[in-house]
Amino acid sequence: YLADSRLYDGGDDDLQSNDQEPSACLQEAGRLEELIATATRLKGKSGDPKLVALIQHVDDLIKEGFHPVIFCRYVATAHYVAEHLKKHFSSKAVTIDAVTGEYTSEERKQRVEALAEEPARILVATDCLSEGVNLQHVFTAVIHYDLAWNPTRHEQREGRVDRFGQPAEQVRCTMLYGQDNPVDGFVLHVILRKADAIRQELGVLVPMPEDAQRINQALVKAALMKRDRSPKFQQAVLDFGDELENDLKPLQAQWHDALEKAKANRTVFAQRRIKPEEVLPEWQKQQTSLGSEADVQRFVQNACARLNAPLEPSRGNSFRLLPQHLPQVLRLRFADEGMEKEQRIDFSQLHRSHPLVSLLAEHLLEEALLGDNPVAARAAVTVTTEVDAVTTLYVLRLRHQLSYQKRGQSHHLMAEETVTIAVRGRVQPEWLTDEVASQLLLCQPSGNLNTAFMQSEITKALEFLQQNSRYLESLAHQRAEILLADHRRVREAARDIGQYAVVPCLPIDVMGVYVLLPDEL
Repeated sequence: YLADSRLYDGGDDDLQSNDQEPSACLQEAGRLEELIATATRLKGKSGDPKLVALIQHVDDLIKEGFHPVIFCRYVATAHYVAEHLKKHFSSKAVTIDAVTGEYTSEERKQRVEALAEEPARILVATDCLSEGVNLQHVFTAVIHYDLAWNPTRHEQREGRVDRFGQPAEQVRCTMLYGQDNPVDGFVLHVILRKADAIRQELGVLVPMPEDAQRINQALVKAALMKRDRSPKFQQAVLDFGDELENDLKPLQAQWHDALEKAKANRTVFAQRRIKPEEVLPEWQKQQTSLGSEADVQRFVQNACARLNAPLEPSRGNSFRLLPQHLPQVLRLRFADEGMEKEQRIDFSQLHRSHPLVSLLAEHLLEEALLGDNPVAARAAVTVTTEVDAVTTLYVLRLRHQLSYQKRGQSHHLMAEETVTIAVRGRVQPEWLTDEVASQLLLCQPSGNLNTAFMQSEITKALEFLQQNSRYLESLAHQRAEILLADHRRVREAARDIGQYAVVPCLPIDVMGVYVLLPDEL
């Protein structure tokens, strides 16, 4: 029978990315030759209404400012579509490229990045790009030129563009199908519509059972039987007959079982006890402790500038970092993480624990602790217009020992946090709030001071800290109580029973001392 494993790539994985066109089959040779002749005759805008519809739709998208990705099933189809799009847009400033499985993953990435620099761009791709390559910063529309029988594939295609970090307010997704095309009709009406109904019912997509051979046979039957029933392909109602329904019954049963299982799982894991108004304060505390997106961006930009490798603005809200300008020891560390080449940075995706951020922080901290002409100093004195009296900032490292007993066993953990405190004046000191201290860390200097005067001010600041050691001890105990309360609250929400205690580790480590002097002394 014609629908053997060679027709659709023949892999065991239903979500395979092999985009090579199917090999020839000796059976049904006469019918195949007739199909080939028909396809040749219909090639191009004069005989291919689907291509005409695509070109018109892409033209409209480009005029509206969208950058579309057109997904095809096979390499030959992708090149065919790209060829005719290039002809149509030959007189317009639109760049078009086809990226398929013919290229290595690195070559695909390079071709996509090259397109990103063009003001008007169109990408024709196969499903080799529907996994692993994020396109959200380059494209704003998705067109399914060939329908995939597995709904998950459509979701993956759209997910390359319509995902976190997409700067566009609107992303367009379009499915092209032939009204009297039996294969398109089978995929659209029998599979995709059912998948969409399930998604509307549950809110999530339930993957179709993996049975590539059965689907392939049904697709071919749909094409061949349709021709037998309606030689002129004129009927508008897509009726695939009882034979196809019988072929698909086992698959439909598996899909129904998967649907029922998904319903049960959503009931069990509904998390109805979680209340957003209770979770939000915890999230805000985490942001304050770990650093927000704005904190990460400020640190990376300032660090790279001080290390003689300032970030260069790129497309959208992204930046470029050229590692070759960094110190050699840091370049070697970047190379170990596979970041020896130019890095494109999007701060909406660059989190605090990303290797780039971690390596910069480790390097600056090590340099500061060594004390030999560091880029980041542990002690400084500056003149600024943002204070009206001598104000001192202390960056402290607090460590806490967390102990808990559970099921008769004792456990000990070490928790660490960095806290910045600020004090205004020294004779009658006024301890400032955490918010004010954080803002003063960002103050801009307005003048220079001689070295002897700065050393004198640092000495006074350290002496003041020693005289107020009880304040630091009190602060450590307060932070320990806060940590214990947070820990108990989270454990209680998780119904985790046990006895907990938090003890501060004294003395506190002083990581940095920064004296701010008013501009008018």
